[in-house]
Amino acid sequence: MSLSVDVDEMEKDWSELSDEYRSLETANQLYQELHERLEEMQEKCTKQIQHQRYRMRQISKNLKTYMTKEQLTPEDREKVMQLEKSIMKRKALIHEIEQGLPQQNSQYLKIILGDVNVSILNRNDKIRYKDEYEKFKLILNVIGLLLSFLNILFNYRALELVFLFLLVWYYCTLTIRESILK
Repeated sequence: MSLSVDVDEMEKDWSELSDEYRSLETANQLYQELHERLEEMQEKCTKQIQHQRYRMRQISKNLKTYMTKEQLTPEDREKVMQLEKSIMKRKALIHEIEQGLPQQNSQYLKIILGDVNVSILNRNDKIRYKDEYEKFKLILNVIGLLLSFLNILFNYRALELVFLFLLVWYYCTLTIRESILK
């Protein structure tokens, strides 16, 4: 009898697990839909940013042409100056919006990593990554300093090679991390 109780209990556990799995499927489906929607919104924002930049270039060009006219009234000059200030502010706002969108990798990252998007979109994640980057630089500078002193004190070729490897690896890693932070 105790054997059947164990099987019944396992069937009950399996049934509960099946219910949890259905919940997981629902959550995953919602996640996939939201992810797809997010990508669509990112693309839409990118296109609108490009459109804003295009229109601002056109307006700036027209303003410069208009400013060359000699018979501008002081009121018109003031309006033109206001428009130029507004354009500068808009450019800054667009740049800020752009920081929250995925960006094309630099040529260096494309060569090293391939066509993988490594943008850090969340501002807090970017700050945390920058902090880790600064700690990384500090630790490796200390290690490099110690290896330099050891190379001065001891004349071992293996120690020199370790130091040179550290320098090359440090430089490569540093450039990759800096490219990711941009």
